[in-house]
Amino acid sequence: MSKILVVDDAEYILETTAAILRYEGHEVEIADNGKTAFSIAIQFMPDLILSDISMPEMDGYQFLEKIRYENSLNSTHFIFLTAFADKTNIRLGMEKGADDYLIKPFSRDELVAAINAQFKKHQKVEQQLEEKVTRLGKSIITILPHEFRTVLNQISGTAKFINVNYRTVNHEELVELTQDIISSSERLLKITENYLIYARLESLAYSNTKRLVLRSFKTDEPTALVHDISQIIADRFARLDDLEVYGTFNDIYLEVSTDSFHKILNELIENAFYFSEKGTKVIISASCKNDSFIEFKIKDYGRGMSEEHIASIGAMIQFERDIYEQQGVGLGLTISKKIVEMHDGEFTTESKVGIGTEITFTLPYKRN
Repeated sequence: MSKILVVDDAEYILETTAAILRYEGHEVEIADNGKTAFSIAIQFMPDLILSDISMPEMDGYQFLEKIRYENSLNSTHFIFLTAFADKTNIRLGMEKGADDYLIKPFSRDELVAAINAQFKKHQKVEQQLEEKVTRLGKSIITILPHEFRTVLNQISGTAKFINVNYRTVNHEELVELTQDIISSSERLLKITENYLIYARLESLAYSNTKRLVLRSFKTDEPTALVHDISQIIADRFARLDDLEVYGTFNDIYLEVSTDSFHKILNELIENAFYFSEKGTKVIISASCKNDSFIEFKIKDYGRGMSEEHIASIGAMIQFERDIYEQQGVGLGLTISKKIVEMHDGEFTTESKVGIGTEITFTLPYKRN
């Protein structure tokens, strides 16, 4: 038995629809406006909401927005009941996160079919998510123990050396050894965080409603953040002279959280410096692709990747581990690509072995 909330200011539609659904075995609550419906939804926790668009106090669009921004309800199936058959109102509802719509008057069969379709879609999504989690779990079992063991061995080895030789180790050597422990600990933390981020992104991939909520966050003055982060990373690699940054935009914001944008920049810019030699340029630029998207480019003249490597971005693999003995699990590119695509952006990689890599990605923006 499913829990369904029906919202409509027309009493005859409200009562008739509720009666049909109760006959079909569902638990039903009713409301005659969005404001009342939201209060009921918080307590009732429906599996699906059927809502009219034109209502007093709070219309259907406003009601839907509140549902999508409420963590406990944002994945609830939502079907609009509307007398507006024109495409503009239907499209607006879908853009705001509705799963489907029914044109009034509708028949019992149309109502039941629409509801059953939503629940079947949910079952399919759950199955796909379960398969993703299973594959992720297998990857973790295969890769993560080795990654952890490698880093923990470094930490343990350095600590044991200090423990045995503390009487003869001078101050400079001690600082260097403790710095190795700190660096290894930070690397271990990053490996763990990247796996957790990857798992979270996988769980969001099949939820359109949760992806819509992502667009409700914003990053103000993003190009200023690009300048700040790139300089911090360049300084860490002692390569400030190698850094070139172009493009500054004022009075705009990205439709992406600051944490997510920071993660993209940190992973991509760090890779650009890590996989290129000191004395070669790392060039970062931002430009308006159109009225909806900002385009960012990060270019280096370093190691580069083969076509096979580029094609495998998104798989949980480590590029050329045996040759280059990279640290970490190589999830940075994958995570960045997933975040961009979940915000309806594009992510492309152009690279040639021994020549360098240029990564281009777009993110949605608006003007303040």
